[in-house]
Amino acid sequence: MKKKFIAGAILGVVAISIILAVVLSPDKPGGSGGGGEVGVIYIEGAITCGRGGGLLGEPRGSEEIAATLRAAAQKPGLKAVVIRLNSPGGSAAAAQEISAEVERLKKSGKKVVASMGDTAASAAYWIAASADSIVANPGTITGSIGVIMEYLDLQGLYDKIGVETETFKSGPHKDMGSPSRPVTTEERAIFQSMIDDVYSQFIDHVAGGRGKGIDEIKPLADGRAFTGRQAKELGLVDQLGDFHDAVLLAGSLAGITGEPLVVELGPRGFWQSVLAGNGSSAFRPFSLPLLPYREQSSTLNLR
Repeated sequence: MKKKFIAGAILGVVAISIILAVVLSPDKPGGSGGGGEVGVIYIEGAITCGRGGGLLGEPRGSEEIAATLRAAAQKPGLKAVVIRLNSPGGSAAAAQEISAEVERLKKSGKKVVASMGDTAASAAYWIAASADSIVANPGTITGSIGVIMEYLDLQGLYDKIGVETETFKSGPHKDMGSPSRPVTTEERAIFQSMIDDVYSQFIDHVAGGRGKGIDEIKPLADGRAFTGRQAKELGLVDQLGDFHDAVLLAGSLAGITGEPLVVELGPRGFWQSVLAGNGSSAFRPFSLPLLPYREQSSTLNLR
């Protein structure tokens, strides 16, 4: 009897959630759309390689987003795409995979507009820089052009609790970043060279995407974040506005007359659909995925 009650309660919650998702869904910003279609792709949460997604609404991985972008390029009735970013960042490789598909989408003749929500920083800004135009809210947190890698040195803790490690390796650097020993001087140089190389790739990409010189981007690429209004003044963002403004801009760039029909592209997690509109509130610097990275609070709250 108890099991039946629990099963019934779960089914009731699911049914109510589906009803709320349909009734309260904010994913219908378009009007009659007689002039053409604008597709919307959501990138929310940490940006990582892989497929991602799932019942509980884990962030979508780069492979799923890239596949959605490829599918968008094949839709003849689709004139433009808005990439809605609400992400604190993620890995370099994931941002590169998604950006490569954005470039292919543009070559197919579609216009691409990046729309920034609460946060569109670091790897999310890398992706935005590939778009034809970037729209941010004045209070959006964006920028954070930089790379970070961290590791934990647990040797002192291991000594206190009596834990010893023994490592067998094929070369002197195979256990680089091991928490059971300090980093050597040579290893620090190797790590720094990796950081510097990805950082250089990041700056080159932003400079190319924004049509600016590397010397113009470098002073802004010290890892700091900007508000949307600051980013607009610095030339990192093209226009201030909300999601609907981005849709209208995409339609205008694509030559659509009147209000475009908005079509959501790609799957969203079940709970993302139910709780759509709740963005990420954590801010994470752009990081290489080899080691843990520091998490910082950054969302601006009015109290």
